[in-house]
Amino acid sequence: MEPPVAAEVETKAEKTNETEQAKSYDCGLYDTEVVYRIAQELLPGLAEACVDSTTGGIFTSAGSIAVDMRKEMTDYLTQRSETYVAEFLLSENASMSEVSVHPYDIILTLIDDFSSTKRNMFSRVSEWVASDGRDDRIDDFVQEMEINGFWLLARREYVASMLLKNVDYKNAFHCDKVCSNEEELVKHRSECKFRPMDCTNEGCTTRYCAAQKDHHEAVCPFLINPCEQKCSDNVMRREMDRHCVTVCPMKLVHCAFYTVGCQSSIPRCNVQQHNADNLSSHLLFIIRSAHKDASDEDLKRRVEQILSQSNAEKLARARDTRALTYLIKDVEAKLGPLDVITKPHAAESPSVENSKNKESLEPPVVKDGAVPPKKKEENPGSQPARSSTEKPVVTKDDTKQVQPEAPTTADTPVKVEENKAKDESSTSVSQMEEKHQHGESSLNKEEFKDEDSNKAAAKEETAKVKEELSNKDDKETKKSVEEEKTKQLSGSDKEDTMKTPQKETIKDKDSSINDEEEESSKSTEKK
Repeated sequence: MEPPVAAEVETKAEKTNETEQAKSYDCGLYDTEVVYRIAQELLPGLAEACVDSTTGGIFTSAGSIAVDMRKEMTDYLTQRSETYVAEFLLSENASMSEVSVHPYDIILTLIDDFSSTKRNMFSRVSEWVASDGRDDRIDDFVQEMEINGFWLLARREYVASMLLKNVDYKNAFHCDKVCSNEEELVKHRSECKFRPMDCTNEGCTTRYCAAQKDHHEAVCPFLINPCEQKCSDNVMRREMDRHCVTVCPMKLVHCAFYTVGCQSSIPRCNVQQHNADNLSSHLLFIIRSAHKDASDEDLKRRVEQILSQSNAEKLARARDTRALTYLIKDVEAKLGPLDVITKPHAAESPSVENSKNKESLEPPVVKDGAVPPKKKEENPGSQPARSSTEKPVVTKDDTKQVQPEAPTTADTPVKVEENKAKDESSTSVSQMEEKHQHGESSLNKEEFKDEDSNKAAAKEETAKVKEELSNKDDKETKKSVEEEKTKQLSGSDKEDTMKTPQKETIKDKDSSINDEEEESSKSTEKK
């Protein structure tokens, strides 16, 4: 065998050097959160494709074609993701349509396209007719694959990372750094912004890249923060609301004496101090609810007496109105009833009093322009008489007018006497009216004060006169009715006397007839 030529050896050495120089090391890191979200969508997409393709089949089921469908789905997504950038750029140049550039949205669209290609006629009909049943079958198949471990999460994340690198042409969610050797790669990965990190908060199992650290800490439910109401406790973010509403000592609460008048809102930890500082005002509210008509000065004096005769520290420890009322019950019994000065309902102003004094000094004016009468000197008990032909009528201005009555045709002696009495009463009434009309203008203050009493007495007199007249009229009507009855009775007696002889003659005739009949009967018997 001939030895190798020197030129051939040199060419082989040059090839090996070129291969070593061409060897490179990619970083390969990516946004773990986006990859995890994509991996979670692969399993429902596969279940949807399997269910739709076997809908209406008698001898096939979704589980029987799951392996072949997974391989077909992976190949379809890989091929479409590699050509997506070119398709997107062409569609962007052709039509300026707004399309999402986020890798999650792009891959979700590709999964929907693959599932739509597997729909048969029966699946399309069931989607329109019984969509709830179709969705239930898809969810059941997803749970079955997760339980059986058909497509593990790690493998799905590997497929999702490959799809992400093919779609993310802007390198916003993965690192495209290429290193020349392993040492440089290790150093870069320790500083890369897409290096994976685990959450350090207790209970959180989330993984994220270094670029998303600040965002995760801002929303992590397991992060421990100081209380939002400035108490001394440190609470998890997910339990902060419950802590502030239930057990936080700095929670604002109403005062225990809110129902009786204290409107303060205080932190729960300062309730005892508030009760001690405002003990006097709390006692004032309680006593005021029991003595509503008492003045503030009387109530404050009562509070001072209660505080002087009881233990203030013991009263300050009362939690609510009921407890404090029970504690001061014995002291209240010792002190006795409260001297209450009732508050006037409406205090008269000095202007009103001056107007009243002026009214008392000025003489009142009657509507018809007459000056009011002076104080009556006659005995108010004496009732004046009045003529029978006139009837008094009392008007709004307390003046008396006389209405004439129709004269009677036949006056009996009794009526003549009544007419005389009425005439006397009418003269007395006219004299009183003259006194009212021609009273003296210079009246004393006492006469003006008694004017109302005089008017009232005059009204009473007129009422009594009316009653007497009505009684007399009733008597007269009764007498007239009795006279008519006597006349009728006397006429009926005369008629009876005229009719009695006729009745006697009829009776005599009847008796004679009866006698004749008896005699005839006797004679017949003898025969």
